[in-house]
Amino acid sequence: MTARAQIRISQFLASYSHRLSARAAAIHRGLETNLAKIALFWMVLAMSACSLRVVASPTMGQMRGLETAAPYMLVVLAPVVTLLFGLRWFRNGEAMARPQAHLARIGRWEKVEPSQARAHKLYGAGGIMVSLLVGMLMNVPVRVVEYLVSIPAIPSVTPHWLSTLHFMMTLDVVLLTSLYTLCFCAALKKVPFFPLLLGGVWMLDLSMQMIVAEVVASSGLPGGIADPLHTLLGGNVKKVLISMALWAPYLLLSERVNVTYRHRIARQG
Repeated sequence: MTARAQIRISQFLASYSHRLSARAAAIHRGLETNLAKIALFWMVLAMSACSLRVVASPTMGQMRGLETAAPYMLVVLAPVVTLLFGLRWFRNGEAMARPQAHLARIGRWEKVEPSQARAHKLYGAGGIMVSLLVGMLMNVPVRVVEYLVSIPAIPSVTPHWLSTLHFMMTLDVVLLTSLYTLCFCAALKKVPFFPLLLGGVWMLDLSMQMIVAEVVASSGLPGGIADPLHTLLGGNVKKVLISMALWAPYLLLSERVNVTYRHRIARQG
């Protein structure tokens, strides 16, 4: 390869990297400045979808107002309330106490002062971190759509297994969408324990799928319902494992993550 070709390739890679960085920065600014609009859009869209789910239910004539609406109100409002709470709680996220011991011990790192970390060129929730931010937010509509498709609106009088299934699946979607939203807030506000928080939520998500399967199975679930339920829960487990496989190495090894959330830089030499 000639020197001129090497220079052209280097220039192309530098230009491509600059465009990616600029796009990530634009998305990051958009998230920070438009969170209120995103939350409002989510409530309108999700409430409309929930209303259609109730109207389309074959037991529509047996529905009871608040008793039927309450689960859907929780599903829609829980992540919004968590977003507001998280942004307020983490408003001074950079100044919050740092974990005394780091579980991320892979690599050679050197501790720096907070002021040095903030002056570093990789400090902040930019770059590839933006993809993780978007991914955590996207967990909310994905989980809610799965819930609306798989779990019907139930009337006031239902079999024990159906009421148990409805309760556990509602608990699962409300809890996990809220926690992933909280992780989003922690990452956005550069909270020091964000990587540890996300790791804990991943573990809880995996555990929750097993808990739901065990509780619902013990309620006398009919065989025709058990297989689709296991497929749904198994799909949730696979999604979490894929997320962990993709993002855990990044959270451990990325210099951006280490500078921003752990105040340490790669040791030279």
